[in-house]
Amino acid sequence: MKNIEAILQERILVLDGAMGTMLQRYKFVEEDFRGERFKDWAHPLQGNNDLLSLTQPQAIAEVHKKYFEAGADIVETNTFSGTTIAMADYHMEDLVYELNYESAKIAKKVAEEFTAREPHKPRFVAGSIGPTNKTASMSPDVNDPGYRAVSFDELRIAYKEQVEALLDGGADVLLVETIFDTLNAKAALFAIEEVKEERNISVPIMVSGTITDASGRTLSGQTAEAFLISISHIPIISVGFNCALGAAQLVPHLEVLSAKTDYGVSAHPNAGLPNAFGEYDETPEQMASQIKEYLEKGLVNIVGGCCGTTPEHIKAIADLVKEYEPRKQTLPV
Repeated sequence: MKNIEAILQERILVLDGAMGTMLQRYKFVEEDFRGERFKDWAHPLQGNNDLLSLTQPQAIAEVHKKYFEAGADIVETNTFSGTTIAMADYHMEDLVYELNYESAKIAKKVAEEFTAREPHKPRFVAGSIGPTNKTASMSPDVNDPGYRAVSFDELRIAYKEQVEALLDGGADVLLVETIFDTLNAKAALFAIEEVKEERNISVPIMVSGTITDASGRTLSGQTAEAFLISISHIPIISVGFNCALGAAQLVPHLEVLSAKTDYGVSAHPNAGLPNAFGEYDETPEQMASQIKEYLEKGLVNIVGGCCGTTPEHIKAIADLVKEYEPRKQTLPV
């Protein structure tokens, strides 16, 4: 089977859409999150989507299946909050390895089924590594600007456990995503390099930041170009942006990345901007028509969806990208 780097040179790859948006359709309540195993857990568990890989694995597999059926080449594991730092909210730090391992295993099993069915279109699993709910660059306390809620070393250790479990469970790629603080991402990338060295392996890495508002900067204050420069010392297969903005708003930032890097460029925007109720209204057709601009300008190598996107959105994107060449990478990765 061709590796993902080789395929990236040949065509635009399609990433899946939102996991959370799909899980909302199941209308899971507290008991569903708990399942039999956690029925006596002392703390509320509703909202801990990563836990559903243990208590509702069938639903997670179904979501992956729907995205692959829609035309996705890559699905992300259900591990966006899969670190001890994020899981502390639910007092589930001790379950982190298992959560990541099982999530990767579920996605890998579905990916293998689709690859066996369509060997000409191999399917891949990206281990989703979210930003955690703490920031290493800024103080959460306006009265104490020097205070930090988390250290680089704490982040590195937490990410390392997540990375090991994702790889053990079968992830093909590691996706450090929704980066609002590049220092957090650097800790994740450092942890990945540690694991690669210890295991003497090579792992494709995707990096995806998030531009938080119209200023065109990440939450920790970096422009698209500064973000690119600060992660470019690590060997990665793609750099891009996801979340926070809709497809149209991402264009100028993708143009910067595309002009300044030899890596692949990725984008998985939201289905527009949220409405007053925090919902996303952009239809698959509307989103695809905006993503067409990426393709006509030759800006991307990997494209998918973030908040508010569904298999219908991914199908519209997958149908569209077939007609376009991938962005040219001037140097082989």
